[in-house]
Amino acid sequence: MRPEALNPLFAETDSLDGVGPKLMRPLEKLGLTRIKDLAYHLPDRFVERRAVTDLDAAGVGENIIVALTVREHRASAGRGPFRVVCEDERGTICTITYFGRASYTARKLLPVGEMRWVAGKLEQYGQMLQIVHPEHVTQSAAEAMAQAREAVYPLSEGLTQGRLAGLVAQALVLLPELPEWIEPSQIAKSGWMAWHEALPEVHKAKNEPARDRLAYDELLANALALMLVRASNRSQRGTPLSGDGSLRAKLHLPFALTGAQARSIREIEGDLAQSAPMLRLLQGDVGSGKTVVALSALLIAVEAGRQGALLAPTEILARQHYETLRQMLEGTGVEIVLLTGRDKGKAREAILMGLVDGSIQIVVGTHAIFQDSVSYRDLALVVIDEQHRFGVGQRLMLARKGRRTPHTLAMTATPIPRTLTLAQYGEMEVSQLDELPPGRQAIDTRVVSLERMGDVVGALARHIEGGQQAYWVCPMVNENENEDLAAAEARYATLRERFGETVVLVHGQMRPEAKDAAMERFVAGEARLLVATTVIEVGVNVPSATLMVIEQAERFGLAQLHQLRGRVGRGSEKSTCLLLRSDKLSETARQRLALMRETQDGFRLAEEDLQLRGGGELLGTRQSGDTPFRIASLDQIAKYLPMAHDDARLLIERDGGLDGPRGEAARLLLYLFERDWGVQLLRGG
Repeated sequence: MRPEALNPLFAETDSLDGVGPKLMRPLEKLGLTRIKDLAYHLPDRFVERRAVTDLDAAGVGENIIVALTVREHRASAGRGPFRVVCEDERGTICTITYFGRASYTARKLLPVGEMRWVAGKLEQYGQMLQIVHPEHVTQSAAEAMAQAREAVYPLSEGLTQGRLAGLVAQALVLLPELPEWIEPSQIAKSGWMAWHEALPEVHKAKNEPARDRLAYDELLANALALMLVRASNRSQRGTPLSGDGSLRAKLHLPFALTGAQARSIREIEGDLAQSAPMLRLLQGDVGSGKTVVALSALLIAVEAGRQGALLAPTEILARQHYETLRQMLEGTGVEIVLLTGRDKGKAREAILMGLVDGSIQIVVGTHAIFQDSVSYRDLALVVIDEQHRFGVGQRLMLARKGRRTPHTLAMTATPIPRTLTLAQYGEMEVSQLDELPPGRQAIDTRVVSLERMGDVVGALARHIEGGQQAYWVCPMVNENENEDLAAAEARYATLRERFGETVVLVHGQMRPEAKDAAMERFVAGEARLLVATTVIEVGVNVPSATLMVIEQAERFGLAQLHQLRGRVGRGSEKSTCLLLRSDKLSETARQRLALMRETQDGFRLAEEDLQLRGGGELLGTRQSGDTPFRIASLDQIAKYLPMAHDDARLLIERDGGLDGPRGEAARLLLYLFERDWGVQLLRGG
């Protein structure tokens, strides 16, 4: 149960004055559905305005507040602007200009003969001073002066700055006083104010210490929750697993294990032998051989007489993992099946029976393998692929499928900077695959101007005629899925004109069956060219595809470019990646493309991406919901996360955990940031 003190913060936004269904739509778009969301909707920046007694005291381009008397209304013919002629106290003339349908508003706000306080940007039009669409027009000097510094918030269509600021102000009035959850010496050292003072403060002015304090709260909540998960995991009884190696000896691997693979398998073997359930992350760059490591872990479970499951985020990936594992397991006698949401009727029933009676030893599938209707005889190990798509809460649900808590091995091909591994996987041990298997050739990466499109299509034609396959990834358009789709469909149409039936299109809005059918044609080699939006799956494995074309590559983040490039170079043939760029490149985009040419080390690219993006979006993660933080910037994460971890450890080990006085406050923090699965774990449910 959420503590009562927090109830006002979790009330719905439509409980505020003036919020009806029409206003709720733009608020929902911004995720502002509760009072708490509004209080934490922090300004992007502040506009500073200077109050001047007359226009001569102001500079052109300056944001000002000035008293003006209205002399005349001038409507233009046709669609021209509506102008209000005014003068200041010294008689200097200034026009206030409105475009569009604002003439009615202008007449009402600025009646002839009256004096009004006007806030806006002073500009020059010919010889005339003007203010276009003033931000505020008021009758009272006090009201005008209150606008001297104004917060500028992220908006969505249907919301104005004034309207949103008014709702934020209403939300801030409802903030309760809460006890302090940060270690007192940390507060003193940093000179931070209390939570209920810091939150209103960041809406009033650019106050770095107040922002840091709020970011620290979020980092502490995360660190504490992950620590509770880890502590709870250690207290669980798992099933110690030790295999005799008989099945692993029968595996037919295409090449010898790398040192990194052998080391990771040893680490996993050590974890599985313990009675506390394993919670380990296997981080491996594109093509580093995570699947072989996962299979070794699954076979340890089977050798010990138990069952294993591999969970993939999409059906295409589940199918691919199943095929790869099935081939590697040939001759071992291990029974492996694929289970997805599409399996129906008798086939599904036979799989469910096999899982219950234990005759099926390994199951591969989408989240369908953890539905209520699916039971296991003795599930002892769960492998989760592309970990970032499953939250901690979901992982805990999976854990309830075994007789005892199953061991968990999570895998990700997204290299994560060291700074953030702690933030996202603080509850896990980490194994890293930092070597590529032998026989993998470097991918020839080139940056080509879009103006040479004709040459690129010519090279593509030669490539296809030579019997090889290629990908063509279309640009991201303002992160707008419909526009991305339009760009992809237009490119698909032109390439299909040239190459006919051998071209297929894959995008996120297709029905799953159509998407799978197109992918299957490509995987089978019937289609030679796959045109896709960025949905092209992580891990899609087509060894005969040796050319990757990425259009408007400057629009993508480094990690995303690296992931896409990793779709080729999977066979023994030499592969090429062409990064098509437009002429207008920002300095960051230029550096990114240069780095792509220079290195294929995903971990290095991840670190560089962090430097280049600074406090912005990380690793394309905002799209996948990957970053667990809404308030803390990357700079704040780097600076405060280690401190937050130490603070969380102090609380658990020295200050009595969640039962001491500071622990009571920390419970409020966990609920405030909705990391309450940490609290639920502590309660054993």
